[in-house]
Amino acid sequence: MAKRKPSGAVIKRMPRYYRLLNMMNEKGIESVSSSTLGDRLGLTASQVRQDFNCFGGYGQQGYGYNVKKLLAELRNILAIDREHTAIIVGAGNIGKAITRFEGLAKENIKILALFDVNQEVIGKTIADRPIYDVSELATYIKEHNVDIGIIAARKSVAQELADTMAEAGIRGIWNFAPLEISSDVPVENVHFVDSLITLTYKMETEDDNDED
Repeated sequence: MAKRKPSGAVIKRMPRYYRLLNMMNEKGIESVSSSTLGDRLGLTASQVRQDFNCFGGYGQQGYGYNVKKLLAELRNILAIDREHTAIIVGAGNIGKAITRFEGLAKENIKILALFDVNQEVIGKTIADRPIYDVSELATYIKEHNVDIGIIAARKSVAQELADTMAEAGIRGIWNFAPLEISSDVPVENVHFVDSLITLTYKMETEDDNDED
């Protein structure tokens, strides 16, 4: 079947499939149907098949999807079957948490170093990663061919940091500052409060439905 270009919505669903298939693989499940995947993720079987058809299909009629094979295909699609290097700007609470999060290493994301403006932390380490002065950021990115720049700094400097990263050769930016930044390279803006507000909305909506 001919592939079609995946939409942004399809791309965002791929990590959800990946997490679910990982859990199934760990439980020793060898095959899974589009109906089962859809039920677990709140999607229709047709939507699941359409999503995977964007990348080639991978399913067999009457059998479904081979979990190990589909998991390997998703790792390739999501580019986590190869190592990516990353640096973090901001050695505060968020920067520390990201550095210590073991899940990144499992998905081939290697944190090389952190950068900050606080002279009290510069020269120290977090989880064996050195902390450098932010003035060294561009030079470090160029010398180490860093793939991913992670922003865990104040929103007042987030866009400037993104510009510096892009100009230095960063291939993608993961932004945790409470500000929508833009760049010539791919950006993922992560907003914790947005997620929480969405949750409170769903809670209230659910309560309203219960009253009807």
